[in-house]
Amino acid sequence: MLTRRRTLASLLGPAALYGLNGVASPARAQSAALGSREKIRVTKIESFVLKNTWVFVKISTDAGITGWGEMLKDDAKACAAGALEVGSYLIGQDPTRVAFHWQAIHRGAFYRGGPIKTAISSGIDQALWDITGKVYNLPVYKLLGGAVRDRIRVYGQPGKNGVNAMKVLLQDAGGRNPFKYNEGDKYVAEVTERFAALRKKMGPGVDIGVEFHGAVQPTTAIRLMAALEPYSPWFYEEVVQALNVDVMADLAKKTSVPLATGERIFTKWGFREILEKKAAMILQPDVCYAGGITELKIIAGMAEAYYAPIAPHNPQGPCSLAASMQIAAAIPNFLIQERGDNEYADLLAKPLPAIVNGHRPLLTEPGLGITIDENKLMAQVGEPKPYLPRFDPDDGSVVDW
Repeated sequence: MLTRRRTLASLLGPAALYGLNGVASPARAQSAALGSREKIRVTKIESFVLKNTWVFVKISTDAGITGWGEMLKDDAKACAAGALEVGSYLIGQDPTRVAFHWQAIHRGAFYRGGPIKTAISSGIDQALWDITGKVYNLPVYKLLGGAVRDRIRVYGQPGKNGVNAMKVLLQDAGGRNPFKYNEGDKYVAEVTERFAALRKKMGPGVDIGVEFHGAVQPTTAIRLMAALEPYSPWFYEEVVQALNVDVMADLAKKTSVPLATGERIFTKWGFREILEKKAAMILQPDVCYAGGITELKIIAGMAEAYYAPIAPHNPQGPCSLAASMQIAAAIPNFLIQERGDNEYADLLAKPLPAIVNGHRPLLTEPGLGITIDENKLMAQVGEPKPYLPRFDPDDGSVVDW
């Protein structure tokens, strides 16, 4: 009788699989499933910082299968260096023990969590899932239990391919961020007038979220929330910083517009407080920052118990989008994908499936469902642009951005 390995070899050719002596061939197909008795081990971890501050991690194996992930962009160099340090633990390990490695990396040090360490874990987690999907020749969402939807709604530029949802920054609506501790009537009126005009232009068929970006003080936030509410915002995002959840919870009680937050919150423990205190009803975890695919699946499960939907945050690149889409395909309480209309042609070897009627098809290829073009990526590697403090032009004091 033909064994599974010999059957695969007859279909893919001997160079695509392990030889009978157990030595991996470098020509092995990325999506060729391993036999049940075959072993795979991590051999190398590499990180790459792009000039636009995106941070990528690549994990290689002795089977010739590689995995890619992304990390937090704001502290690009720290994340890139931290990913390499994980190599002292991960090299030599079986990459398909994804949940085990998440626990080992998170709990393997005295100080746990934090934005940088969790971002490092997030990128590595994505890359390990990418490898695991390629090992079993399945997209990640099938390893998470299979698809719960046929397509994924995205927001970005309305009208393009039927996209009918968008988000507007307050600085776009008002000409600048509302960084004063209590903005006056003039500023509030300008923001309201511009948003009202946008609502009229787009009509009721386009959902419009309003991004406060955590740059607004509660005294101003409450005024803006009340002024904009008659024009039907879809949600208010990060009305204040998430550092004081009680303040956000208090503001949530003062409006009928759902509050959204999550891009600066990490791990299940961070989102627990948001849910318990009802500080927001739309959660926006970032797969490059909150703990990767492994942790976002758990966060989504917690949120489901509160009937809270997930709208993954995504200001990064193709791994961020692809990993978020794998989660979106597998959780019942998915709402919409940020920047899901981006194509990332400058980094991918083949295009993403086209958006139709505001929805992107599921990514069905093995792993994350995308292929990074390493030549294109390396052409963009360089010194990242700095994130610098910003100041009030009137008195020189530091302001949020």
